[in-house]
Amino acid sequence: MKVRKAIIPAAGLGTRFMPVTKAMPKEMLPIVDKPTIQFIVEEAKKSGIEDILIITGKNKRPIEDHFDSNPELEQNLQEKGKTGLLKMSREITHLGINIYYTRQPYPAGLGDAIARGRSFVGDEPFVVMLGDDLMMDEVPLTKQLINRYNKTHASTIAVMKVPHDEVSKYGVIEPASEIMSGLINVKSFVEKPDIDKAPSDYAIIGRYLLTPEIFGILANQKPDKGGEIQLTDAIDTMNKTQRVFAHVFEGTRHDVGNKESYLETSIEYGLKHPETRDALRKYIIELGKKLQSDKHKNS
Repeated sequence: MKVRKAIIPAAGLGTRFMPVTKAMPKEMLPIVDKPTIQFIVEEAKKSGIEDILIITGKNKRPIEDHFDSNPELEQNLQEKGKTGLLKMSREITHLGINIYYTRQPYPAGLGDAIARGRSFVGDEPFVVMLGDDLMMDEVPLTKQLINRYNKTHASTIAVMKVPHDEVSKYGVIEPASEIMSGLINVKSFVEKPDIDKAPSDYAIIGRYLLTPEIFGILANQKPDKGGEIQLTDAIDTMNKTQRVFAHVFEGTRHDVGNKESYLETSIEYGLKHPETRDALRKYIIELGKKLQSDKHKNS
């Protein structure tokens, strides 16, 4: 069965970016001039996804407004002859992909958010795309997972190696064997293990391709100690009755879920953006010289 649906959870409170996220969704924080969630939607589009369900929460209305039309803005741009900006605005509205929304009323975990997409997904395989992870590769990571599914017809989770001292921040896999290049048969999935108990350095990153059987498991999944339904726990349960593979991502991952990585990502994209790259490169070179000079003065 063709994979054509995706769920994007976007109900988080974004407390790591307070105070800006007090009234603005973290998914709308820009990387140069494009909100992070637009990168995710564009990846879905490039991967052949036709329908997207965005799980929202309180104060997330700007996400809906961003992908909706804005006749007043478009009329203003047209009257002022700003055809480039007008084209850009219309392209966001007419991405050629259907976007739907539903709310998660309480922050009850990623598993609870995904469970709210059951009627949207029906009995089809689907993709979960987390907005904190921006992926760069010749073939979009979501498309890579779909390509794997087309051969195995099994749920497949994206992973990549992370420094060992960071494994406690992630869901981590316990590999059983590599059945082909870059595709791992998984023995178990562990949510945020202690560093000394982590079964590997392969961390689950923000892309999942799941079969619809996950919903029955989520419906009966017990909350963790924090009262949240964890998707990783449900995947581990599913792995006991049907195969769940791990696909090793070899591209570049940008974690925009924390301030330092967000700033680094903004700089990297800014160095590629045609409107900012030359001036930004010049600024960084001059800043580097100044910082080096200040270092010598203070040593």
